[in-house]
Amino acid sequence: MKKLFFYITILFFTFLFFYSCNKETDEIEIPETPPDEESLLFPKKEMRGIWIVTAWGLDWPQGEYATEAQKNQFIEYLDRFKELNINAVFVQIRPMGDAFYNSPYEPWSASITGERGKNPGYDILQFMIDETHKREIEFHAWMNPYRIATRSNNSVSYPPLHPSIDPAWVVSHEKIQIYNPAIPEVRQRLCNIVEDVITKYDVDGIHFDDYFYPDPSSAGQMVSDNADYEKYGSGFSSIADFRRANVDKTVEGVYNVIVKTKPEVVFSISPTANNEYNLNTLYADVTKWCKKSWIDVVMPQLYYEIGNAYNDFRSRLNWWAQYNYNAALMIGHGYYRFGDPSAPSAFQSTAELENQFNLTRRNPKVVGNILYSAKYILLNRIGITDKLSDIFEYSSVIPFLGRSVAPSPSKPENVRIENSILKWSAPNQARSVVYYFNDLKKEGRVYAITKQNSISVSSSGYYCVTTLNSDNMESEPSELAQKK
Repeated sequence: MKKLFFYITILFFTFLFFYSCNKETDEIEIPETPPDEESLLFPKKEMRGIWIVTAWGLDWPQGEYATEAQKNQFIEYLDRFKELNINAVFVQIRPMGDAFYNSPYEPWSASITGERGKNPGYDILQFMIDETHKREIEFHAWMNPYRIATRSNNSVSYPPLHPSIDPAWVVSHEKIQIYNPAIPEVRQRLCNIVEDVITKYDVDGIHFDDYFYPDPSSAGQMVSDNADYEKYGSGFSSIADFRRANVDKTVEGVYNVIVKTKPEVVFSISPTANNEYNLNTLYADVTKWCKKSWIDVVMPQLYYEIGNAYNDFRSRLNWWAQYNYNAALMIGHGYYRFGDPSAPSAFQSTAELENQFNLTRRNPKVVGNILYSAKYILLNRIGITDKLSDIFEYSSVIPFLGRSVAPSPSKPENVRIENSILKWSAPNQARSVVYYFNDLKKEGRVYAITKQNSISVSSSGYYCVTTLNSDNMESEPSELAQKK
């Protein structure tokens, strides 16, 4: 009995002890741990680009030869892109061995005035760059490396060559005329063209598409390059290896010119989705360029739908994410196919684009999405641009892609909110990124990208600020400021 009384007494005092402790704890106000900026979930960086096709005037200027009308048409594109939070354009400035600027190497493009070689009377490239940068959009100069002209068959003559071009550098196949990739002078000429552009103009990047050696299925009857192989091919075990080496030398040469002349310029190439086709038909050893760091960005053109029997979007995406090596990976989307009656049923629904973006955004390797092409943004077939507006609802920060030349960005200081105005200290004219967090345990979003040092904020939650230098390197985040 005494033992029972003893145990009951022990249990009673134990209960009182824990009750009093819990009661005291409930009454004590435990201060919140200040949020750690390093633990915040920042949104993924993303380049959002549009290809603007000028070959045959397809996207621009679409047969419009009056100067003011051309300018207004280009500005209309940019204004719409800005509304959609698009942050980069890839403008074709050299589509057919010609130029959208005053070039010492090639004639003015016929797409500008309707007449090849005719001066349009204004600096088109400078105008396009100025208007693009005015809207805080990057301008990447897109060049077709070898193509000079196309025709339907042998009965149609190719246009006269520019006086600076040695006819011996040119190969005229049945349906396409190109600079001969085997000729050392051709490679040097292309390097000179790139150097001329990046020296004269403030472009953010140089971009090549997927035209290297021509595809026999589209070039018609091909001119043999056996003579080239005999003259230049010593040391190669096959003509295929020789062709690939010729393209390698071009890509490496352009990379070296960029690094030597203006290293902050980003070099990107957009190959076809199928790397076997790149390697064995176009003789473009893309993965080698990625390994060697000769290109900063690889943008495979994944223009087919998810589940396609031959070019499944998901499978191609996974392949390129495995073999992009040292190149940043961005994905080219076949935006032009949406609403096209001849396209597969998947492209008759805006859900396909959303599903493609869900795949690219979940893939940690992918840092950008590029859409082909500009005019389809304005056409908005089946409401596809309305869907894009939802996908690009908030602004995005372009990732650092190439070589840093500008000074490192400094962390914003003295971040505070005064009368619903977020204010901070940062260098004059530095671009600042304002991030908003409704819940510190969830991913935030870009609230604004601005050159100002203050911005109105209306939503309650947390805000922090970073700065960007001209190379898109980002500073450490500032302290958080809370709006209640």
